[in-house]
Amino acid sequence: MESGGFLGEHYLDAFLPVSEILGALYRKSMFDCRVLKFCLILLPFMAGCGERSFECLAPANPGGGWDLTCRMLVQVFAEEQILKESISVRNLPGAGGGVAFAHVVAEREGDTKLIAAASTATTLRLAQGQFGSLRPRDVRWLGAVAADYAVIAVSTDAPWRTLSELLEAWRKEPDSVVAAGGSAIGGQDHMKLLVLGDEANIDLKKIRYVPFDGGGEAVIALLGGFVSVVSGDLSELMNHLKGGTVRVLAVLSSKRLQPPLAYIPTAKESGYDVEWITWRGFYLPKGIDSEAYSDWIARLELFVSSSSWQNLCRRLGLSPFFVSGSQFESFIGKEVQDFSQLTKKLELSP
Repeated sequence: MESGGFLGEHYLDAFLPVSEILGALYRKSMFDCRVLKFCLILLPFMAGCGERSFECLAPANPGGGWDLTCRMLVQVFAEEQILKESISVRNLPGAGGGVAFAHVVAEREGDTKLIAAASTATTLRLAQGQFGSLRPRDVRWLGAVAADYAVIAVSTDAPWRTLSELLEAWRKEPDSVVAAGGSAIGGQDHMKLLVLGDEANIDLKKIRYVPFDGGGEAVIALLGGFVSVVSGDLSELMNHLKGGTVRVLAVLSSKRLQPPLAYIPTAKESGYDVEWITWRGFYLPKGIDSEAYSDWIARLELFVSSSSWQNLCRRLGLSPFFVSGSQFESFIGKEVQDFSQLTKKLELSP
């Protein structure tokens, strides 16, 4: 994972051009007439393969928050029949979401069948200038659909049973604790630890952080004993929490969550005045017309009002938070400004 500016990558198309397929068959068969006849029969069907279905782009590997956001969308859209056509998930990790963002800007302008997962992590990286020359205005912001709460978690066999115990040990021996998260260095999960460490008077320069492309990978590292602590979001850890493989020491919310999660203390209860709420939502490529944009807003309204979505929220510990259209664009602008100031305060400016 790169901690600096955006690192561009090249991608292969989902389908090889028909000419390449025919060329390969020609070389292999020495222009066998039977092969040529088969190709001519197949050609109309191959042309149909070029018609793309709807796609939700997850800017990280499977298992993290962005991946979960896309998969929830796909599930609810199917159960509620919001789209007549199918919608699939494509994972495109790298640069803390920067690879996917650049892909949307450079290669998918005007694509009305693409929707990309976003979160607080997206605006944070934009505020830090970590997507190179790309800016918030380079995409079309669609809406937020839920709020996810940040958590600090350890494995069940870890020596710390409370947040205070962890932070006290961390302050005394900062090299003894290795933290991980599903974001790049300076990204959202790292930033949560820095804000918490600043509140606990830990030397921020000594905090050891391992970045992963998604919260799922960070949790795997925790369970494997490669790291000591995971900074993540509640939805990413729910299955592990229910399975008894992780212990959540604190939730970074203003008050305790609703049952059955009310047993998890807040950081404030331990004397650390830190809150971090992650919105989960989507953006679209720039260049789509107003009708296509309105269609996506209408789909999102059906999505958040559905019983399927509400049941998913309860199961994953997500809280209601819906804002779309121009209001969401204004929300994004303010959040980028706020994160820019926080980044300067913590001396993380590029």
